[in-house]
Amino acid sequence: MSLYRIIHTTTYRYRRPVTFDAHRLMFRPRDSFDQKLISSSLRVWPTHSAIRWSHDVFGNCVAEVSFSGTAQELRFETNLLVDHTPDAAPHFTIDQEALSYPVHYSPEEAPDLASTIAQQFPEDAYELQNWARQFVSTSDRPKTTNVLMTMCYGIREAFAYQRRTEHGTQSPLATLKYKRGSCRDFALLMMEAVRSLGFAARFVTGYLYVPARGHATNLGGGSTHAWCQVYLPGAGWVEFDPTNGIVGNRDLIRVAVAREPRQAVPLSGSYHGARSDFLDMDVRVNVTYEPPGSGQRSGQASSVITENLRRECGPKV
Repeated sequence: MSLYRIIHTTTYRYRRPVTFDAHRLMFRPRDSFDQKLISSSLRVWPTHSAIRWSHDVFGNCVAEVSFSGTAQELRFETNLLVDHTPDAAPHFTIDQEALSYPVHYSPEEAPDLASTIAQQFPEDAYELQNWARQFVSTSDRPKTTNVLMTMCYGIREAFAYQRRTEHGTQSPLATLKYKRGSCRDFALLMMEAVRSLGFAARFVTGYLYVPARGHATNLGGGSTHAWCQVYLPGAGWVEFDPTNGIVGNRDLIRVAVAREPRQAVPLSGSYHGARSDFLDMDVRVNVTYEPPGSGQRSGQASSVITENLRRECGPKV
């Protein structure tokens, strides 16, 4: 059993008291064979009037928080304890017919995977495919795992990580042009690139555990993290984190999956007031290893980074 404590706090500050529309949160990790949610709590300031829970079309757990009254500060704090079983190395049990590229999905799976194969940027498909083809060897039947793993590692080695404060995700061609981007930019680039090669892929958002000093450094800690999954017959959805060159679920705690990034925004909402009323936004994510039975809130190693982000958040007036 490997337990991880996750404390995720987001704070919005305003010049004067404002009112808030409902806010949508995706913070509750997905239960699966390799991770299990042990406990969770959500605290909200100011006092909320209601919380409504639901599952979206992808099966992600969504909380919608409604408010009454006004406030100069809006804060969300989640406290999670997750049992996470990491893969020490990628171990794929792929169907025999999918061991080599190209991969063909079965008639039973193809209709359900169709939306995750279709490209989000069809106008850029030709250039993306030209770039992606470099990871396909010249042999008659290149290994499927080699194609995907070399692309994942290639992005990690050839692109510069940059924590961006802008809303949204930059286009894959912009990431190719500038050779830099955030975790969500790299995830979208790989997702669209493998789609151009005929793979089914989807976007993943969640948390990244950064080991203590002396271990390899993971990029993207201290905030929510993003990567992608590729569907391989027999193995199912396999994790690829091109920001860190991680294949498999090591250090990756899934919260939500989606066809495209905008469907997996961790926190969204709006306020009523002038644009100038918004001061700043502060995000803190603390992921710690917690020895079983320790009863501690923070474990032996942690990753804490605070972002002070000055943004214009599209208020309603």
